[in-house]
Amino acid sequence: MTHFLNILFLMLIIRTALSIRSKKRPPAFVTPRRGLFGQPPRRIGINVWLHNTVDLLWMLNGVVYVVLLFTTGQWVRIVPTSWDVVPNAVSAALQYLTFTWPVENPWVAYNSLQTLSYFGVVFVLAPLAILTGVRLSSAWPLDAPRLNRVLPEKPIRRLHNIVLFAFMAFIVVHVSLVLFTGAVLNLNVMFAARNDLSFVGTIIFITALAVLTGVWFALTDSAQKRLARLAGEVN
Repeated sequence: MTHFLNILFLMLIIRTALSIRSKKRPPAFVTPRRGLFGQPPRRIGINVWLHNTVDLLWMLNGVVYVVLLFTTGQWVRIVPTSWDVVPNAVSAALQYLTFTWPVENPWVAYNSLQTLSYFGVVFVLAPLAILTGVRLSSAWPLDAPRLNRVLPEKPIRRLHNIVLFAFMAFIVVHVSLVLFTGAVLNLNVMFAARNDLSFVGTIIFITALAVLTGVWFALTDSAQKRLARLAGEVN
């Protein structure tokens, strides 16, 4: 479930992030009833409001994932415990580049390149996205000139955008490898917690895609306005 929610939230985060980057006038503006972390409410574009709202849900889902990761001992799958992981990851990368897929069993363990990639996403990219996002959000105090000089907006925004594109690149590569290196088994491991070649994971994956597509098209400007009215004034 956390995997599906992560896909859903990242889809919406990327959609709203690209909308914000386009610098087009949003279809509406939102003034929340309450500000974040004691800050007064600020009038923001509805795309920014939706981006921030989904961010909070994504972070909550991430906390659940990390708690489960460590309480179940699964952290050993994505946290490197030896420097041997580096040359082994290089070797795996060369195999991928030559379309000679490394021999692997994702049910038991990831190869070194996968370990480094997942570690980087969970413990580097995600925290960077959160920290830089807080700096750019309406939760950040405007009346703190010294703090704003230490953490100026422009370079933080640039870093935030780099993290966005890094996530997008990871998703493209990740999905491609899932589908091209044994889709049936990989989808079973990811979506059905099964280590076999049944089509349970594939069926769940197709169902998830249908739900994601439905959410994408259902989230029209009118739907966003209705959601935003639950949080504040929309105009």
